Amino acid sequence: MKRIRRTPGERVSGFVQDWGIPRQLAGRSVMAEAAKSMASKRLRPRLEEADRVGTSICPFCAVGCAQLIYAKNGRPIHIEGDPRSPVNQGTLCPKGAGTLGMLLSPARITDVLYRAPYSEKWEKRPLDWAMERIARLTKQTRDETFAETLPDGRVINHTMGIGSLGGATMDNEENYLIKKLFGGGLGIVNIENQARI
Repeated sequence: MKRIRRTPGERVSGFVQDWGIPRQLAGRSVMAEAAKSMASKRLRPRLEEADRVGTSICPFCAVGCAQLIYAKNGRPIHIEGDPRSPVNQGTLCPKGAGTLGMLLSPARITDVLYRAPYSEKWEKRPLDWAMERIARLTKQTRDETFAETLPDGRVINHTMGIGSLGGATMDNEENYLIKKLFGGGLGIVNIENQARI
């Protein structure tokens, strides 16, 4: 493509004609039209590029703000609050508005990393391996530390060898299930949640 060379006078004239303030001062009746420039007319919302829209919940706190995630070719390109949500009504706080940056950050860890005891390096492992290991070690620790009764014969059926610390994004329903599984099922006594809302 051949580039057309313009004189300084032509460039200034083109800039003045394209600049919105002279058109507004000239009294254009439609302010939106007067404020437009050639560059702003070429701009398109990035949401037009999305080929898919999904819903999610913000991962940063227990408020549970709904999000709309716009994606192109399977990759997120924009996240905004979902206006249908009674919780956030389409708004997001600064943390929630930064969700896209967290998702696309090159520093985000997306693999299971394992460091063996006394090792100085991390190894990538499959998720199935990690889940099986967590289940096996949980059962092993529970079996080794489970107490059925106190010395005086009272039934306690608990373990003090395992604890649970929940995260701030957990809602009431999740905490209810955790209490049922960990407390009633496994006999864990030390169950806490770090959310302070």
